[in-house]
Amino acid sequence: MIQWFPLSERHSKNHISSLAEYVKGCNGAELDSLPHVQTLREFPKEELLGKVVLVRFDSTIILHQELGQHSSHVYSAISTIQYLYNARAKIILLSNWSMKNNSELLTAESVAELLSAVLQLKVAAAKHVSGIMQSKLEDKGKYDVLLLENLSQFKEELANCSKFAEQLSLGIDIFVNDAFSQSHKVLASTVGITRFCYACMAGFHFEEALHQLKKAIETNKRPHIAIIGGGKLLEKAAALHFLASRSDGLVFVGMMAFQIMHAQGLPVPMKLVEHGVLEEALKIIQFAKLRRIPILCPKDFWCLNSHIPNRLELFPAHSILEGWLPIDIGPKSLEEISSLLSKFEKILWIGPMKFSSSGQDIDGASKLAIMLDNLNRRNCEITFVGNMAYKVFTRVSSSASIQNVVDNASVLWEILKGRKLPGLMALDRAYPFEIDWNAIYTDPTQFLVVDIGSGNGLFLFRMARRRKDLNFLGLEINEKLVCSCLASVHRSGMKNGYFIPTNATSTFRSIVSSYPGNLLLVSIQCPNPDFSKPVHRWSMLQRVLVEAIADLLTPDGKVFLQSDIETVAVRMKEQFLQYGKGKLALVEEHSDVDISQGGWLKENPFGVRSDWEQHVIDRGDPMFRIMLCKSTRSE
Repeated sequence: MIQWFPLSERHSKNHISSLAEYVKGCNGAELDSLPHVQTLREFPKEELLGKVVLVRFDSTIILHQELGQHSSHVYSAISTIQYLYNARAKIILLSNWSMKNNSELLTAESVAELLSAVLQLKVAAAKHVSGIMQSKLEDKGKYDVLLLENLSQFKEELANCSKFAEQLSLGIDIFVNDAFSQSHKVLASTVGITRFCYACMAGFHFEEALHQLKKAIETNKRPHIAIIGGGKLLEKAAALHFLASRSDGLVFVGMMAFQIMHAQGLPVPMKLVEHGVLEEALKIIQFAKLRRIPILCPKDFWCLNSHIPNRLELFPAHSILEGWLPIDIGPKSLEEISSLLSKFEKILWIGPMKFSSSGQDIDGASKLAIMLDNLNRRNCEITFVGNMAYKVFTRVSSSASIQNVVDNASVLWEILKGRKLPGLMALDRAYPFEIDWNAIYTDPTQFLVVDIGSGNGLFLFRMARRRKDLNFLGLEINEKLVCSCLASVHRSGMKNGYFIPTNATSTFRSIVSSYPGNLLLVSIQCPNPDFSKPVHRWSMLQRVLVEAIADLLTPDGKVFLQSDIETVAVRMKEQFLQYGKGKLALVEEHSDVDISQGGWLKENPFGVRSDWEQHVIDRGDPMFRIMLCKSTRSE
């Protein structure tokens, strides 16, 4: 039953305005939920040599034989491990696997044996979940890859226990997450562990799955329609609103259809109606009416009566008799669906066509899959979300391949709700934009000065006014501060100063390496002092940032560090000397260096103070400053 909703005159302009704001909000939520992240593909391959890399892999892809259908998924998951092996990294594998589905996978040893065959590498099982002991690493010649214990055995995994995550990270340099299907969960092995590794990135399968997820919610090809299966409308209401805001039609083929029909005032068996769902169902109907998009619900059902086993009866959707329960959509429903789908250029099928737990075979899903196969041949773009829908399609399709498959429906539902994926957000960010340096600076070939953690920008603004022969760039994680700074840049007409809202720890290399000129100076002033707490990971000075600075600085380029807390200044100095690849050295011959006071600079060498530095000086407290220089011999 197709409901085409005309726009009623009684809806005011306020309703239309609210609709526009809602759609705008949905688009923003989508972008925020899918940030650009550091990927293994983008990480310098030479930096993997000798590093201990922990790979959180997806056992449902590599271990389950029936998923051989997903050839691209299996290939990308295996490629992650083989790529690291070829880069001569020390590989540790970690995952959870169900022992119910495959009784042969009872132990880590049996899984290691299977992985050895799949990867064509010698995989050894560790006896402890924190099996990366130094003695084990010294035995590296006896195996190629080390596999840790099954995470399913540890309740600390689901609890995202910080101590357990730290235990997993022992001896690890780099974390590679290749288990995208777990990205909607907060786990110790995908979220907690990132606090303790100096670089955290997406593997090849994770990257591919994220790309497919983005394609699934794109509306670049119109008209676009969503086929929605499954139940629990109340739980998915926000996601359905999002689909209604972006799609040009909705087709309900699961239990949610009864919630929509009930809200439309049609008689349906009350045992099929979810409690407390009416208001949300009405909102979805009203929203579709405002956008003038069709909603289609099944017109008839094949039903089963538990008292009359093995006998199917066909009932109109609004006339299902007491004692009968639907198990499949009927022929009129399929006919209407076929007629409607033929008008669309892109189709998203999310959720199973399932109405009961009956073991009775149904063929409505197969017939729907045949329709989609025919449409796919006519260049209609089809996206399957969830293994059930895709498996039905592969059973009936003769197509060589399908454009897009998202394995885990739960992940997409979370994105459609506007929620962020914890496993994705925990990874290092990658700067996503092409920067038009010619639009930012009058002369983008001038030497560049970067102030990391630029705050309200006072230091950078004062420096930029003094030195017109240099370009200045502020990197600041607080977007509100950056917006204020950019407004000041615009008002003043400044053409040698700019600000970018970003986490410099993971984006410094990608941003600065695209700059046409040379990097002359990097300043880091008064960072978060609590280095000891792993929860402040994003505020901490990380090894990956130090290495990027050391690599990108021009010969004789400088690094200026200062803090009003001596332990913080000491820690920064130690990190730059330890991770600077031997390219950075302290400038001790400077006339302003006070040897008697630990070698700190007595004064700010630039003659320009940040607001916090001025505050510290005004209260009579000392600042602890050092300057490092990049050796010309390092190039």
